Amino acid sequence: MPVNHPLLNRPVIGPRTETLGMHRVLPMAFERRDMTALWQHTIQRIEADVGDAAAMIDLSMMLYCHFRADEARALLDQAVALQRDFCIVHGDGSGLKVLAFVTPGDFMANTPVDFLLNGSDAVLWLRYVDADTADLDGLPEHDVALLAIGEATEHRAVLARMAELLPTLHGPVMNADPRRIAGLTRDDVSASLAAEASLCVPPTTKVDRAVLESIGSGATELADHVASLAFPIIVRPLGTHAGGGLDRLDSPDAALAYLATDESAKFFIAPFIDYRGNDGLFSKQRVVFIGGKAFPSHLALSDHWIVHYLSAGMAENADKRAVEAAWMEHFDIDFAHRHAAAFAALNRRIGLDYFGIDCAELPDGRLLIFEVDVAMLVHDMDDGETFPYKKVAMQKLFDAFVSYAGALRGVGYECAA
Repeated sequence: MPVNHPLLNRPVIGPRTETLGMHRVLPMAFERRDMTALWQHTIQRIEADVGDAAAMIDLSMMLYCHFRADEARALLDQAVALQRDFCIVHGDGSGLKVLAFVTPGDFMANTPVDFLLNGSDAVLWLRYVDADTADLDGLPEHDVALLAIGEATEHRAVLARMAELLPTLHGPVMNADPRRIAGLTRDDVSASLAAEASLCVPPTTKVDRAVLESIGSGATELADHVASLAFPIIVRPLGTHAGGGLDRLDSPDAALAYLATDESAKFFIAPFIDYRGNDGLFSKQRVVFIGGKAFPSHLALSDHWIVHYLSAGMAENADKRAVEAAWMEHFDIDFAHRHAAAFAALNRRIGLDYFGIDCAELPDGRLLIFEVDVAMLVHDMDDGETFPYKKVAMQKLFDAFVSYAGALRGVGYECAA
């Protein structure tokens, strides 16, 4: 069968180097477009050349899109074993050259730099690193670098290794302190922000499974393990994101029922905060900070306290979209103005060039912080007809990222290649 797909009819820098990129492949899955031709072409490339690591990267992304994570990761590891550097070309490739240090994983493992360069003519180079990376020699030519590895239990060793290696680089590096990224665990964030009056960050405690078992059986009480903590609480396994394993426990019995569904050895627990608005809905905002300035990414409204944008019914509800549109349009003069003290505190405490937060407004004016990370998915994939306001807001965010990275260009720069 002849292969015909628009993504295949484009020039490439080098078939063994250039990959399609997340910003091209993920929207196809998001919009449920047919990947058959692209899938077949990519497999044919690998069959013709078992050393085509770039094709393996593309196929791995497609496998992740189809929820075949184990196969995707195995293929990704195979590609990275063949070579460490891959590139993604935006536009005509005549713009900024960005080098991102990444580590193997799914779409939430690293900062979504590929999306952040949308609308530009940038070339993104990905250098894959891990805990065993010996050096950062032979880097592709670039203008600015970025440590793009997100906080995760499985990333501790590679972040520690990058803390040793990054000081050997010449030139500007965004998010250059791996220790600050490693410190974005839920318990460390709650502890570091606890003294900020403009923020509400529920104290988060790490507990072993045996603690929840003891509480559930009635052998001990919550307060025996965490002073002043009482039901209801929220619980989640360590190392999970995007609501994985998250639940609300209202009683000791609920703890036992929860453990029956989750085999994890360690958990985070924290007090449950009811953040419903006057309309009875839970509103959660994602805000991205670039060089100290805040930008809106999305707002979701839901009648359930666990708010996920895709399951909140935003596409089906014009009233909800109107709220999000107004929030985005007036963000600088309204939300950001109202929470200027909170944003200043976050920038001061987090201390990174780029990071994102999931948050909500409380009736007392404080900003409730759910999570801080550098790898939150930030994108412009939402349908332009249904969400016309989002394309504008997201392009403003993307342009700000390119502008900030470009401003660092040439500051003491020496090519490491």
